[in-house]
Amino acid sequence: MERIGVLTSGGDSPGMNAAIRAAVRGGLYHGMEIFGVERGYEGLISGEIYRMDRRSVSDIIQRGGTILKTARSEAFMEDEGFSMALNMLDSFQIDGLIVIGGNGSLTGALKLADAGIKVIGLPGTIDNDLPFTDYTIGFDTAVNTVLGAVGNIRDTSHSHDRITIIEVMGRECGDIAIYAGLTGGAEIILIPEREADIQSICRRLVEGKNNGKRSSIIIKAEGVNMSTEELERSIRERTGLDAKMVILGYIQRGGSPTARDRMLASRLGYEAVDLLRSGAYNKAVGVRGGKTVSYDLSEAMRMKKTSVADLDVLADILSR
Repeated sequence: MERIGVLTSGGDSPGMNAAIRAAVRGGLYHGMEIFGVERGYEGLISGEIYRMDRRSVSDIIQRGGTILKTARSEAFMEDEGFSMALNMLDSFQIDGLIVIGGNGSLTGALKLADAGIKVIGLPGTIDNDLPFTDYTIGFDTAVNTVLGAVGNIRDTSHSHDRITIIEVMGRECGDIAIYAGLTGGAEIILIPEREADIQSICRRLVEGKNNGKRSSIIIKAEGVNMSTEELERSIRERTGLDAKMVILGYIQRGGSPTARDRMLASRLGYEAVDLLRSGAYNKAVGVRGGKTVSYDLSEAMRMKKTSVADLDVLADILSR
């Protein structure tokens, strides 16, 4: 293994730069040539590939986003675009490819693996929705970003005796909501894994008011079966309480990565290089119980996410 490519794909996440840095410097340490692929699979198709050295990754570990840029590529899933991507890898004589991204990105990596390309997948997504790892790169930073917003919003919510619904990211996985809600002291947490019951929500809010609680925070993942607008309107109509909604949106993806995310990304980035140089490939790399682990990429993509039911129960108990 002499020439390795690195790309980031899909949604950006804090810590991707730390993973790129570890892969580049780890590869150079072991005498490899490292190539950066800009704009993910879209850039791979169009040949946006350049050689990287130690200076290429200087002063990036603390930066959010990704210096390699990212994009979503419909063309990569088509035969013509995929063939062009394979031709580019062959033209640049890239022996192995490190893909940093979420579910869609690693599905693309699996497609490359099936075509004979040696790949390693790293979990780069704030959603924490990849089942082969306890934590994904960017998740911890996103939770801390939400926590900061919750603290600020709680101040004004308390001042106005208001119910505030804070929508966070998470279409199918409620980990951001449950972690931020539990550690931020939210009164109610709504996640996609559990159907929202408006009657139960309103009853909790009215009971809280009757017990002297004048303001409440509801953390709601975007993928919950009820829209945030519908929830706000229903609370107003059913309880007469003042309710406002705040959609945090893309601020959750940005910002300087936490120490935990920098450490995770650095460990996984170097592990990817180490696997390739040892002859292991078509792997997904993550952490289990604090230790670095790797699984066959096809096996990793078939795994099911473990339930957050225990945290859900704990959050419910502590919020009363």
